[in-house]
Order: sequence, then structure tokens, then C-alpha cells
Amino acid sequence: MDDKPVQLAVVLLVNRAGDLLLQLRDEHAPSFPNMWALPGGHIEPGETAEQAAPRELMEEASLRPDAPLRLFLVQPVPEHHRVKHYFYGVTSAVQDDVVLGEGAAMVFTPVGEVFREREFTPGTARAITDFLASAEYAALREQS
Repeated sequence: MDDKPVQLAVVLLVNRAGDLLLQLRDEHAPSFPNMWALPGGHIEPGETAEQAAPRELMEEASLRPDAPLRLFLVQPVPEHHRVKHYFYGVTSAVQDDVVLGEGAAMVFTPVGEVFREREFTPGTARAITDFLASAEYAALREQS
């Protein structure tokens, strides 16, 4: 049995208005169905986290960042046998550019509404809170 934690690449994608892209997992999700998350998924064998993040973003939302994604946080979630690699970036895309490839919904959400009546997958709310308070997010907002 392989007891290495599952490695995930997750994307904190911000549009030019400063809104954050959130995903609502559907009822068929193998883990944490019907919960809010960020676009992302498993890092495939032979793939780096840096390669997985934009691939997952394309698969799940048909979006590309305007510049290469940058690593924000590596978050072990031992109680769920996972390690989440959070990447961040900015996009010129708007909601109409989103093509839902996975989940029940994928929406650019104003920062003030991110935590309104949403239950997030383990670790996600903490990572989003840290990101929105970070110099990295502030710098993305300045680019907008």
C-alpha cells in the first residue's frame, strides 16, 4: 500500500475586478461532494505541481492565466491524507469565458461574498483567507 499523501494542485485565480474563481463540487465528486473549493485536482504521475495547476484550470474552467501561475502555499492536510499546492494568478477572463468542465458551478465571486453561505473543502477557507490578506493578492489587484 502506498501511504504517500495525495498531491493536489489548486488555483487561486483572480479576474481584473479582483473576484476569485470558486468551484462548487457536484454530488458525484469522489470526496467532499456539494462543497465549495478552488479549481484544481490530482497531480498526475510524472507531472509537477507547476504543470498540474494550469492543466487543471483548463480542464475545469477552460481558462488560462494571463501570466504563469506562481506558488502561494503548500498546505499539508494530514487528516485527509492530502498535500495541497496552491498557485495564484490573474486573468482577463470574465464569467462568460468560463466553460464548466467539472463540478456543479464555477463562478468569479466578489471577495466580500466569498465566505457568504459557503462550506469549503478542508483547508480551502484558511488558504483563501491567507491569500486575500497577502501581499501577493494586493499586487494582483494593483495590476488590474
